Amino acid sequence: MANKEVLLEIKHMNKVFGSTIALKDVSLTVNRGEIRGLVGENGSGKSTITSIIAGMQKPTKGEMYFKGHLWEPSSMVDAQKHGISMILQEANTISNCTVAENLFAGREKQFSKFGFFSNKKMNDEADKLLNKFGISHIKGKDNINKYSFEERKLIEIIRGIDENTEVLIVDETTTALSFEGREILYKLMNKLSADGKAVIFISHDIDEILDKCTVLTVLRDGNIIGEVSSNEMNLENAPRKIRNMMVGREIGEAYYREDYDISHHEEIALELKNINCGSIIDFSLKLHKGEIIGIGGLSGCGMHEIGRIAFGLDKPKSGEVLRNGIKIINPNIAVKNGMGYISKNRDKDALILNGSIEENIVLPSLVNLSCKSFINPIKERKLSEKGIDLLSIKCGNRTQWVSTLSGGNKQKVSFAKWLAKESEVFIMDCPTRGVDIGVKQAMYRLISEMKKEGKAILMISEELPELIGMVDRLIIMKDFKVSHEFERSQNLKETDVIEYMI
Repeated sequence: MANKEVLLEIKHMNKVFGSTIALKDVSLTVNRGEIRGLVGENGSGKSTITSIIAGMQKPTKGEMYFKGHLWEPSSMVDAQKHGISMILQEANTISNCTVAENLFAGREKQFSKFGFFSNKKMNDEADKLLNKFGISHIKGKDNINKYSFEERKLIEIIRGIDENTEVLIVDETTTALSFEGREILYKLMNKLSADGKAVIFISHDIDEILDKCTVLTVLRDGNIIGEVSSNEMNLENAPRKIRNMMVGREIGEAYYREDYDISHHEEIALELKNINCGSIIDFSLKLHKGEIIGIGGLSGCGMHEIGRIAFGLDKPKSGEVLRNGIKIINPNIAVKNGMGYISKNRDKDALILNGSIEENIVLPSLVNLSCKSFINPIKERKLSEKGIDLLSIKCGNRTQWVSTLSGGNKQKVSFAKWLAKESEVFIMDCPTRGVDIGVKQAMYRLISEMKKEGKAILMISEELPELIGMVDRLIIMKDFKVSHEFERSQNLKETDVIEYMI
């Protein structure tokens, strides 16, 4: 429990990016022992506040105090050195380096003596840390490229924690973790709280926030709208109250499809035949026009690999992916044949971060916008603006770099480019990851409309309510094999599904 001793204080903070006002006179106090939740729609200012606290950027105006002293960190390394660490939403590891080099980036000097650096000493210390957190299968000497997106997030968590940590900032990290990884993070958060330290926890999952946090701050459009105490968080109407505070209106409870119509066209839009790849054995699937098939399971079950194979990103050892009789052996062929792919790891696989919103949205459609090798700029502008309007992407203008957007708005750009291309088959891997509750509701409506229009959708997700609420047929995977299939039903519950996952 928080003991009301102030650990971190923000006073009248403002942050401006060009013509965009990201924060407006924000004041916030974090006490020792708190797990302080921060919630709000994409672009509400959550990540901006925490990135300033963690030394990633400077405020335009305002002051911060940490342990009673003026707090002006020069960088994330400086902030961590003084006791404030941040785990980012997106992948933040260094590729082509070892796990140990990632864990101790910026702190390598501790493994040098008399001018000689000891790789062995660093690798051994990395292994000790990994074992301490119960993830001994990851080795310090290994190249980090060997490990999955989820495993890299665990490495980031360990990197961000040491005995000096007083404030841990968790920015929408749990969406990138497996079930086991989330449990490791939750235990760590509870220990920091019990030790009189503090956690600032950003999440779009209201149930998670209510379960894990001791107090909650709600933001909207760069303003703090209000605070929800632990007593208020325990009330039955707390989820609805928080959602309404976030969006500024009554949004109701109907997020998912309300129909139970599983009919579809007879035409097969995509077929996976006897796929063998890595640990995946003899996986087959037929996806029809106007059908939504879901694939679920625990992280590491093989579902994400299926999505990559379906889009031609990974090549199976045997078996084939067919679209209208054409073999999908790479993404270029997939795109040419009306397929789109929304990746769980959007920064790596889906977006050009140092490109504009317009460049990202129009990229798959350039062949349709060109005439005699000349790309029509008017068509580019209209197509990108249509995507921005359709998905309500919060930005200054279409030329804004994608790297400056919030996680949820990045996801909207990832979605918008395939809608602009008018794709017929969508491979969606965690399509609403990092997206706020209001936008999720809009995306689910959009996906329902896509089904009615005859689009074929393969939805891969680690969120069971999303799968149960949206798909016509649900395939559950365990240990790289199909363990069970369910048809859409009003009576289908999470408890019915979970036993086939674990």
